Amino acid sequence: MDVDKENSASNSLAEPLPAVSDGQTLVSAIDPIPLQPVQPIVAPVNPPTIVPPIAPIPIVPTSIPRPLAPLPVRRPPLPQNGDVRASDSDSDRDDLGLNRTTAGSTAEYEISEESRLARERQEKAMQEFMMKRRAAALAVPTNDMAVRARLRRLGEPITLFGEREMERRDRLRMLMAKLDAEGQLERLMKAHEEEEAAASAAPTEAADEEMIQYPFYTEGSEALLKARVEIAKYSIVRAALRLQRARRKRDDPDEDLEAEIDWALKQAGSLVLDCSEIGDDRPLSGSSFSHDGKMLATCALSGVTKIWSMPQVKKVSTLKGHTERATDVVFSPTHNYLATASADRTAKLWNIEGSLLKTFEGHLDRLARIAFHPSGKYLGTTSFDKTWRLWDIDTGVELLLQEGHSRSIYGLSFHHDGSLAASCGLDALARVWDLRSGRSILALEGHVKPVLGISFSPNGYHLATGGEDNTCRIWDLRKRKSLYVIPAHSNLISQVKFEPQEGYFLVTASYDMTAKVWSSRDFKPVKTLSGHEAKVSSLDVVGDGQYVATVSHDRTIKLWSSTNNEKEKAMDID
Repeated sequence: MDVDKENSASNSLAEPLPAVSDGQTLVSAIDPIPLQPVQPIVAPVNPPTIVPPIAPIPIVPTSIPRPLAPLPVRRPPLPQNGDVRASDSDSDRDDLGLNRTTAGSTAEYEISEESRLARERQEKAMQEFMMKRRAAALAVPTNDMAVRARLRRLGEPITLFGEREMERRDRLRMLMAKLDAEGQLERLMKAHEEEEAAASAAPTEAADEEMIQYPFYTEGSEALLKARVEIAKYSIVRAALRLQRARRKRDDPDEDLEAEIDWALKQAGSLVLDCSEIGDDRPLSGSSFSHDGKMLATCALSGVTKIWSMPQVKKVSTLKGHTERATDVVFSPTHNYLATASADRTAKLWNIEGSLLKTFEGHLDRLARIAFHPSGKYLGTTSFDKTWRLWDIDTGVELLLQEGHSRSIYGLSFHHDGSLAASCGLDALARVWDLRSGRSILALEGHVKPVLGISFSPNGYHLATGGEDNTCRIWDLRKRKSLYVIPAHSNLISQVKFEPQEGYFLVTASYDMTAKVWSSRDFKPVKTLSGHEAKVSSLDVVGDGQYVATVSHDRTIKLWSSTNNEKEKAMDID
């Protein structure tokens, strides 16, 4: 019965209305229409209770046909909820999606503070890169006077406090690049025109003077030219003899090089403490054997140099003349002369009796190490004024003032042929100089801290350096690179010396209170000489390798001799 009533009600609603007049028809047509049936159509849109509780699907499965995905490509995906699915109006769905897309896009493309700062940093880095790129393409004068003149024309200070030539040139380069980037090319071109006009208006003599003022080389004296010629003649003979001896050892079947090296290393490995003597009231700073091995010279921070007899280490004479601490002492390789260096900026030449022969003055700061040329005619001195100088022993004239290091120069060594000199300094760099031409032929980079010791090997192609990085580096002059790095000590290396006759072993002194002997064949440790109670400041090796002398800040001289030498002494006594 209820079903029939409902069907009849629906049929009555479906019948058409009778025609009436305009005034009454509108009222009568509206009055009988109930508003209740409209609610079931609109109600499912908003109430969430009518939506069946189905799980949200995060990813649209591939089985659903393409027309069922009404989401536009550029709009963010709509959140899957019941009200969108239940809406029967496409326009409502589009409006709802559009509103949500707009709100989502506003929230998604909002730039955060971190993004803004990162973008500003990127733009700034890009501007700096373009500025540097533009600056690299500009032509900047290399003459310091021209750089100053251009800065003056651009209205900038010609120099700043502590500014060097290269820094001034870089400042001009960046200034020109900035003007170019800002579009002020007219100002830049005007400065160019003024500079060219000033250059063209200057007389020819001024241009010649300017060229003389900034040469690419330093003109030497006649004495230096004569010395270079003598060094070249001397080195040719010595190099020929060295090569002839090397070829004989290589080709002669009677020469067993390996056995000879083994014997030398065995002798070095048997070094024992033979004598210990108090050398001075102050710490000792330098030591050197005479060319015949019969005398030993030491110097101390008191400024006094003493000569000792060998092997008893008995004092022979005392040399006093320096007003400041003595930094090094060295015997001449050919005569009974010795030279001393001091912090009073002078080097002095003495004979073994203690008489002062010459004083070499010219350095602007305290001296460090000194070395004799193998010919015995020249003396090399290093200083904290960033130069090393070559002096004539006979006349006392300064032949060469050599720059090249950016910081103080500490060590100096001459090649056994006499053709090369090697210097090292606090700039962690070692340089090899050709004494015949005056050129710097090698710059050896590898140490990370100041280099204090340097020594040429008698074989002619190995060079050893030691420094504050606790390592000793072996350089091959033929390959122009580092051959081996020895992690030698636990503290800085104060001096390095090859065995002077054949160079079969190497000795290093260190502030870790030890000296160590290393094989020149494979650079393995052979012997550690322990006995000093303070840092070892210097050492020297006698010509045949029988003795090694070390001096230390504990004020003692220690003489190390091989046991084979002791056996020979005992046999002589018997």
